[in-house]
Amino acid sequence: MCGRFTLGEVKELAVRFSIDHPLVDVPRPRYNIAPGQDVPIVSSEGSRSLTLMRWGLVPFWAKDPKIGDRMINARSESVAEKPAFRRAMKARRCIVPTTGFYEWKRTGDGKQPYLARLKDERLFGMAGLYERWISPQEAEMLSFTILTTAANGLLADIHGRMPVILDRRDEETWLAPGPLDASELERIFTPYPPERMVAYAVSARVNDASVEGEELMAPVKKANVQAALF
Repeated sequence: MCGRFTLGEVKELAVRFSIDHPLVDVPRPRYNIAPGQDVPIVSSEGSRSLTLMRWGLVPFWAKDPKIGDRMINARSESVAEKPAFRRAMKARRCIVPTTGFYEWKRTGDGKQPYLARLKDERLFGMAGLYERWISPQEAEMLSFTILTTAANGLLADIHGRMPVILDRRDEETWLAPGPLDASELERIFTPYPPERMVAYAVSARVNDASVEGEELMAPVKKANVQAALF
């Protein structure tokens, strides 16, 4: 799954993702993004836009937006059949930009957080879906979910799932309007090559969603990993 991630290069989003309509107010860099928070998301409805959306997809038919608390991730293997996601899968695909994501490894003493990143790229995109929800007061909420797939060889020892990371050549395909064919989905949903990634233990301070700072992305020395457990 993906329960936290980072976005430390916010100012570079417009160039990296070829955005036609960037945000007027650029958010500050984030190093511990948690569900329920607003995140800059790349979408394409005629032109590429960068829009703040809430993490945790709220289906258009939902009566209570709190359902989004359970919709932060969607399994790629079944996303097209799930009532909460199938409409978005056809026409509301998006890219969730990030500089890395956290995952937790179960140990005999608790859980150790790890940060996973790409070796050669600071910014990369995770496959997402988004929806528009209208409240009884006719207020609009945009929300999103992150798709997951089986963990690759690098991350399998940490957790069984990982985000669907988009190869740069597939980003335009993912944002294209209309359904994608089976061969395209199979390629996109294949776990990202482990040799192009790195993962390392980080401080347990990331467990607290109120804690921020670039130091959260720093590796913890092996000798200190035991002390970082909770």
